Amino acid sequence: MSAQGSHDLLERFNDFFRSYYREEVGELAQRYPREQRTLEVDYTDLFTFDRDLAEDWIAKPDQMQEYAEEALRQYDLPVDVSLSRAHVRMLDLNSEETFYPGEYRPREDAGSYLAIEGQVHKTSEVYATMEEAAFECDRCGTMSYVPQDGHGDGFQEPHECQGCERQGPFSVNFDQSEFVDAQKLRIEEPPERAANGSGEHIDVFVEDDIVDTVGPGDKVVASGILHLEQEGSKQTKKNKFTPYLEGQALTTKDTEFEEISLSDDDRDASDALVDGTSPAYDRLTEETDPGVYERITDDDRRNIYDLGIASLAPSIYGYEVRKLSYILQLVGGVRVDSEGGVSKRGNYHVLNIGDPSTAKSQMLDEVAQISPRSVVASGRGASKAGMTAAAVQDDFSDTGEWSLEGGALVAAHKGVAAIDELDKVSPDVAESMHRAMAQQEVSVNKAGINATLPTETAVNAAANPTGGRWDDYTPTHEQIDLPPTLMSRFGLIWKFVDEHDETKDRNIAYHTDDVAETAKRIQRGEDVDEEDRRRAEPAIEHDLLRKHIARAKREVKKPVYASDDVQERLVESYITLRGINGRDDDVAIPVTPRKLDDIKRIAEAAAKFELSETIEFHHVEIAQFLIGRSMRQFGQDDESGEFDADVVEAGTTRTQEDRKKTLIELVKDLQGNSGGVREGELLEAAEEDGVDRQRAKDELTNLVDIGELYQPGGEGTYRRWS
Repeated sequence: MSAQGSHDLLERFNDFFRSYYREEVGELAQRYPREQRTLEVDYTDLFTFDRDLAEDWIAKPDQMQEYAEEALRQYDLPVDVSLSRAHVRMLDLNSEETFYPGEYRPREDAGSYLAIEGQVHKTSEVYATMEEAAFECDRCGTMSYVPQDGHGDGFQEPHECQGCERQGPFSVNFDQSEFVDAQKLRIEEPPERAANGSGEHIDVFVEDDIVDTVGPGDKVVASGILHLEQEGSKQTKKNKFTPYLEGQALTTKDTEFEEISLSDDDRDASDALVDGTSPAYDRLTEETDPGVYERITDDDRRNIYDLGIASLAPSIYGYEVRKLSYILQLVGGVRVDSEGGVSKRGNYHVLNIGDPSTAKSQMLDEVAQISPRSVVASGRGASKAGMTAAAVQDDFSDTGEWSLEGGALVAAHKGVAAIDELDKVSPDVAESMHRAMAQQEVSVNKAGINATLPTETAVNAAANPTGGRWDDYTPTHEQIDLPPTLMSRFGLIWKFVDEHDETKDRNIAYHTDDVAETAKRIQRGEDVDEEDRRRAEPAIEHDLLRKHIARAKREVKKPVYASDDVQERLVESYITLRGINGRDDDVAIPVTPRKLDDIKRIAEAAAKFELSETIEFHHVEIAQFLIGRSMRQFGQDDESGEFDADVVEAGTTRTQEDRKKTLIELVKDLQGNSGGVREGELLEAAEEDGVDRQRAKDELTNLVDIGELYQPGGEGTYRRWS
């Protein structure tokens, strides 16, 4: 470009800064360089000021940025400061220049300025890279300065010495070289767009003041220059070129349902769902009358709860109560952050344990489809990185450095993680999930990486009994191979049983087949009976249901009790559960204090689903009903018939613990001074104390396994460790 052309460009950028960013440049000058080193420019402003200049920035970004930053250095500042290394970062591009990973055209877009929208999956450690390398000639000592790229072109050395004109050798002078912090990010398609939780990705290189500003799980827009890097080594180059982005600007997007826009028509449709005037009510079938809400509250009014139930997986017969719990889980309760730094999560977690072919995995998929932000994952073979987050060493770093990788619970932050085969997770993964679910964050401290990532994620998980199917002759809690600490994080646990009931089997078969036939006829363009159509299609279309839930989460932030009487009802429901077995010291406690939080969360979610700023009596009744139904399915001691919190909290029961204590005391009393007590004698004494002989025998094996007893003479004798 001619000198005149260069001068014109500098003047145009100077005019632009004076017209649109006078205050911002002044603030940068006041804060430069320790607090601020960047002037952020909105592309729309540049386009409005000079369309040609804006379009040139897209086509020739390196050249335009050089002139913009030179114009900034020449700007007549109100203070005596030099913006010698300040950046101009262009952001907020038009939709035509904004892509998801994989949507751009590498061959056509290479070298141009564009924006990539997605979710951060991995981040490398922050490292130092040279912007300009100083080379000292070993022969004459002349210094040569060579700009460095470092994102694909390797390390650039001088061709010859500017002093003696020889081709080296050269030594790098680190004191005279210019360094800058750098970082590599991997940005993937956001989980709500990616198929099966895995989509396209692109690596983004960022430098200086925008390093370490985002982490795994953050949804971002990265603006920068698209480049192509040839794969292979110096010795063997491949005819394959991988795109990467030289990141110039990073902006973080809101992640809590904020991407769902609501028109006036959407709001009207949402209001109609709540006030009972929506046409969706005409799509309820006879199977939903009376609905779950009427059974809970004895109120027969048209209500949004039955609509929600009829909109979730209509092809799956039954499970109305569980469907209600999933819908309210999508809404969630209220997160409370106290001034002392202690937080209470708002979401609650649901666990589904059951026989094969009982639709529990289908339910997970349906919940994930409705949530605007969801991740579907499997516990089989899952690592800590795949489920929570971890520092990992892999091919992400060319030099073997460690990177921070976010897993399913991080990626689904502010949404739902649907996890199948939870019983297959390893102990270390289960331990990491426990903290992520309870504290709503996960910490990584390894290889110099110290990070805390948010996991405000509702977990909806499925698991199988240890034998593959439920065994009627084994206590329920003994058929679950999950750590009690992890189990205790689930507010609701549902038991799925493949019952052999002819009437139920017939209903399921007809319903499933009718839905499939109706779908075929609709696809063939045939007329379909309205009742069949209502049975096959959701009462509320998923798009409207998703928008209504987004509105509930956004607009009803913190519903409060409608009155002191409502609070009293909620507290009394908890007190009733605590005392369901009586209040003697020797009875099992059916629920722990954390169940109070679960009741509150569900009641809040019910209020929000109705767009109510207050928690009413019927919201508490819904919460109490769901908690009670879950306890009856998974919270009862099969031996004593009592409800026992230890079934979930400790993976055992009060009856089991009493039996263990009885056997240990019997061994202590009967073992004598040497040898041990014989099994037959011990079982006889146990029977006299009211302990079933077979259960006592099984418990003795368990006590040996956990080290409470040992067998000094081999099998058949038992002794307590002294």
